[in-house]
Amino acid sequence: METCIETPLGTAIISGDENGITSVSVTKEPKTKPSQDNIPVYLKEAVLQLKEYFNGERDVFDLKLNPSGTEFQKKVWDELLKIPFGKTVSYLDIAKRLGDPKCIRAAATANGKNPLWIVIPCHRVIGSDGSLTGYAGGLWRKKWLLDHENPVKQQSLF
Repeated sequence: METCIETPLGTAIISGDENGITSVSVTKEPKTKPSQDNIPVYLKEAVLQLKEYFNGERDVFDLKLNPSGTEFQKKVWDELLKIPFGKTVSYLDIAKRLGDPKCIRAAATANGKNPLWIVIPCHRVIGSDGSLTGYAGGLWRKKWLLDHENPVKQQSLF
């Protein structure tokens, strides 16, 4: 089953069934017109939580997830789920958490194959030098998401 919702970053396409959410992706062009009337029952909670996230009302997702991937990819995605809202880690940090700093490229590749946009927060992984590297949805989206999660509050000078 599939449904779409509009977000500030494009149309989110949410897929899943009774076993959980299998994918959340973003596109500029909707595959189908978003409709609040016929959201499949298994996707209603994901729609609600994504809307709350974009409205600044949610910083942790509580959804039944069922992504398809290799065992290694799933281990990487599990590590991504541990990155707190508003925080970032490097690809090397992820590799170290997996127990092998040498697997940094494999971890980065698995990060890029994340099928659950935003829900599994691959956007919170940055380069060791603090640069915004590698984001399948485009670096402008990654920057937007990081700013959304950790907005710089300008203090009044007067």
